[in-house]
Amino acid sequence: MKISLAALAAALFLSSIGLAANGATTDQPAATKGINVVKKPVLKIDATPISEIKSAIVTSYADALDSIRPAVVSVYSSKLVQQQVPEFLRQQGLKGGEQTQRGLGSGVIVSKDGYIITNNHVVEGADELKVLLNDERELTAKVIGTDPKTDVAVIKIDAENLPAATLADSAKLRVGDIVFAIGNPLGVGQTVTMGIVSATGRRVGILEEVAGYEDFIQTDAAINRGNSGGALIDARGRLVGINSAIISTSSGNIGIGFSIPINLANSIMSSLLETGTVSRGYLGVQTQALTADEAEGFGLPKDTKGVVITDLNPADGPAAKAGLKREDIITAINDVGVSTRDDLRLVIAQTLPGTKVTVKYIRGGKPESKEVTLGKLPDDSLANGEFLPGVTVTALSPEVRKEMRIDERVDGLVVTEVAESSAYRQIFPQGAVIVQLNRVPVTDLASAKRELRDGRNLAFVYYRGAFRYITFVVR
Repeated sequence: MKISLAALAAALFLSSIGLAANGATTDQPAATKGINVVKKPVLKIDATPISEIKSAIVTSYADALDSIRPAVVSVYSSKLVQQQVPEFLRQQGLKGGEQTQRGLGSGVIVSKDGYIITNNHVVEGADELKVLLNDERELTAKVIGTDPKTDVAVIKIDAENLPAATLADSAKLRVGDIVFAIGNPLGVGQTVTMGIVSATGRRVGILEEVAGYEDFIQTDAAINRGNSGGALIDARGRLVGINSAIISTSSGNIGIGFSIPINLANSIMSSLLETGTVSRGYLGVQTQALTADEAEGFGLPKDTKGVVITDLNPADGPAAKAGLKREDIITAINDVGVSTRDDLRLVIAQTLPGTKVTVKYIRGGKPESKEVTLGKLPDDSLANGEFLPGVTVTALSPEVRKEMRIDERVDGLVVTEVAESSAYRQIFPQGAVIVQLNRVPVTDLASAKRELRDGRNLAFVYYRGAFRYITFVVR
């Protein structure tokens, strides 16, 4: 089975593809270093569940779609690339020239002053973006911000009084709800296809290479190349998702398409506009899913759902400060049920740092709850780099763990490269995982640097299936 992104842009630009509070306000965002001040969009939101709408037998959805179709646009990208020349021709003095690669995707206007949500893979690496409106106007767009971890991008065109989509509450979608996909598949022009919500909360590994956050709406509404970044609409013509990818055996639609929930896309947009980056919450725990046998071992019913805290990391992190402990079984965050590590990771990452959340958990067989103020998830740039002279490490992300076949129970910094001249070559071999440093858990370069001392240090290391303590000296 072949996994492919549903945009022609993906074929041309495909490369490597956590989160803020939902909603955007009309306040002017503060300027941040290196980021231009932008005016935040005014959004129309209708959160009424589709099931509460009473109507007669429907013979056409044309009226519902008429209001949203003008808000769905085509996004054209172009990029200059260097032509590759075979070695034997280069030896004869022939040099490669530049050529323009072009891509096609879709986007959705979400504010009257020109903010558009699309996919990161539609705009990634583009030197120029053009947006074709429903009224045949073509305007130049600029990238406001992107988030490869969710495949969301925000772009803007300079125009006023544009048709804008109305956002629904995607959390209220149910399997079986009627939906429509709108975009420009294969460049044939704006096209509407119909289907149902096949599943919600899908995680299929499409964003695995970037340790992304997947919470897809699955639909059988036809999605093809060029639909990426387009709209997934409910039966009232409200935006519920941003079409992103397909699974296919033929590179074409076979009825398995995926859309980013609009609640998630909207929260990413809000963070990008307010800070220029995506700020994700951080709880500071290591966990594993609770199995039926483990539940029984804790004296609980075998059908108990939750994740067991196996470690508090860092020791003075948000969870530890709030009084959570090892063996606590987290069952919900703010009444949102948690049954897997991915569930917990997603709900925490979608919450702003500094936000107080209610963590529901089981301790000693009894349900309890605590209020935890979330920290900020460390930036990826702090997760990789030189730990000691000649010793390069990286955070143990899911893709690194899979590539190096490291046990799920192990967490820390993995040694990816050791220079031959390094004095630490025999101490920290390539593939070793630094779990603790001076008895403090480390999961990113910043925390490891913070615990490193001049003189003697103690490291707890996992290597080739075994744990061991190592002492080394820093001078």
